[in-house]
Amino acid sequence: MKIITIVGARPQFIKAAAVSRAFAKQTNIEEVIVHTGQHFDTNMSDIFFQEMEIPKPHYNLDVNGLGHGAMTGQMLEKIEKVLLEEKPDWVLVYGDTNSTIAGALAAAKLHIKVAHVEAGLRSFNMNMPEEINRILTDRISNILFCPTDTAIANLKAEGYDNLPNKLVKSGDVMQDAALFYSTKSRKPNFDIPNNFILATIHRAENTDDLSRLEAIIDAFDEIGQNNSIILPLHPRTRQIISKNNIKINENNIKIIEPVGYLEMVYLLQNCKMVMTDSGGLQKEAFFFKKFCITLREETEWVELVQNGFNTIVGANKTKIVEAFTKQNFDLKFDINLYGTGNASEKIATDLLNY
Repeated sequence: MKIITIVGARPQFIKAAAVSRAFAKQTNIEEVIVHTGQHFDTNMSDIFFQEMEIPKPHYNLDVNGLGHGAMTGQMLEKIEKVLLEEKPDWVLVYGDTNSTIAGALAAAKLHIKVAHVEAGLRSFNMNMPEEINRILTDRISNILFCPTDTAIANLKAEGYDNLPNKLVKSGDVMQDAALFYSTKSRKPNFDIPNNFILATIHRAENTDDLSRLEAIIDAFDEIGQNNSIILPLHPRTRQIISKNNIKINENNIKIIEPVGYLEMVYLLQNCKMVMTDSGGLQKEAFFFKKFCITLREETEWVELVQNGFNTIVGANKTKIVEAFTKQNFDLKFDINLYGTGNASEKIATDLLNY
């Protein structure tokens, strides 16, 4: 069986690391990795393949730095050429990026079976490009690997029981990766304060709205007056901050370049809590038993909120500071929300048995 795996962004590299390892254990699976180039700089791309020992991509399409339409269109065109040349049995896509929808759409139009890992997630916010990508990808996929019961329920509510798709509760492949790499974490090469907060900002809803971005940074600044904050800054976010002369008090917020996954695991292991607008980092905080404040209006990971591990605050400075002040450090992270760390093996087995 030949499987073409489409990746393009940091969270997909992490997921692919786990699933590709499971594929490699199967003698009757040949995997061909296609990197769209969506995340292309060394700290956002190359380092993940190196340190996570992901097989080097067979194809790098080098599509990046464009608007949604142009990026998705160029990916679609280039992926189609690869599929015509490779003639795979399956195309496997992850998550909700432009790389995801481009890979699924190229395969579906060529009548190649599509497998969607992390299917069934919904934010119910159609202003998010990720929501559009995940809904459309689910609809044209043949097998939908859902990480949670909520994801299965979302698809059933949309009528997927009446469609020719197979729904599988696989568990979460990011938990597989977190468990595997937790013993391989690497200390970043800078001074790390004790009891620090790990923060990230990269979502377009926050970075493209300067009032939201400034409110988040103001909240970080206030919290950082009495607490150490480490902020690995996404290149695009850094550009926007610089272009608009948004002031960051680096006495209160330690700005660093994006780090590799093993260094991020170290930061997660050693921080006291997380503040982020990332979907993946919300879960990773849970995997490493850390409370999370989410800088969005909603989350796909509703079970984290329902069980008290996550608080949704949007970009409201008062709510961010209040959530930090009221956080519960005595939470017990002993509930199984995302499987037991064998999602990747289940995906490999189910594809072989489809």
